[in-house]
Amino acid sequence: MKKFLKNLFGIGDQELVVPAAPATAVAPAVASAPIDSFHVGLRDALASGWYLQESDELYRGFVITADDVVLDIGCGDGGNSLFCANRGAHVIVADIDAAKVESTRQRLADTPARLVQGLVGDANPLALESGFVSKVICMEVLEHVDDPAQFLSELVRVGRSGSHYLLSVPDPVQEHLQKKVAPASHFEKPNHIRIIQRDEFEKMVTAAGLTIERHEYYGFYWSVWWLFFWVCKVDLSDARHPLLDSWASTWETLMDSPNGEHVRNALNDFMPKSQVIIARKP
Repeated sequence: MKKFLKNLFGIGDQELVVPAAPATAVAPAVASAPIDSFHVGLRDALASGWYLQESDELYRGFVITADDVVLDIGCGDGGNSLFCANRGAHVIVADIDAAKVESTRQRLADTPARLVQGLVGDANPLALESGFVSKVICMEVLEHVDDPAQFLSELVRVGRSGSHYLLSVPDPVQEHLQKKVAPASHFEKPNHIRIIQRDEFEKMVTAAGLTIERHEYYGFYWSVWWLFFWVCKVDLSDARHPLLDSWASTWETLMDSPNGEHVRNALNDFMPKSQVIIARKP
């Protein structure tokens, strides 16, 4: 990732230049660097343990190697799949949306992936052999599906013994806040049709036959960003608004502060955007 600009607010190392002559000259103004909400969000994700390039961890503790067969279920735009493909893994991208599967498959075409496969369907059932995959990624999907137990049972079936699972769902604290400001459609099918409590999430995973290794929380930045997004009424593809820009700038300033990481972690525990479980199939 590119180095972040030191002078985010356009303040140079000096503001006044005093020459030998009595007159005082003002230094030229330094142009403000544009703030990008998603760039700040990526920086926040990196700080939370996502996309660790040097250690090949998609998320801390979830290592991807060239020997892996990875299933990315609900692949979306394929950001997680791309990380795995760049490590030479066999990657299976799956989604109910055929267009997303095809665009993601094309996005991965020129990567070092051993093989890229596309699956279209609702995972009832998955068109894969039992015990076929070594890594399963399921990010922000369970809140959408009609039968989470059936869905998870399919994910467990296709995993081999010892396979690793990276699962996430929205955290209930921020979901209840979003429900007060988001359009009603955001909490209707095919969007979020359930709010999953923290203990409920763990019970879902263990009932499916997996052993939980870690249950963690991240994304306070995005919890607030989405609350503001609904107010701003801008398009997500071009989410520029003074309120969103101001929030991104504030969060960037926090991350650059001496005690910023401590505060960031405390806020992540207080109102995370998502909860993530790393689990393993016995």
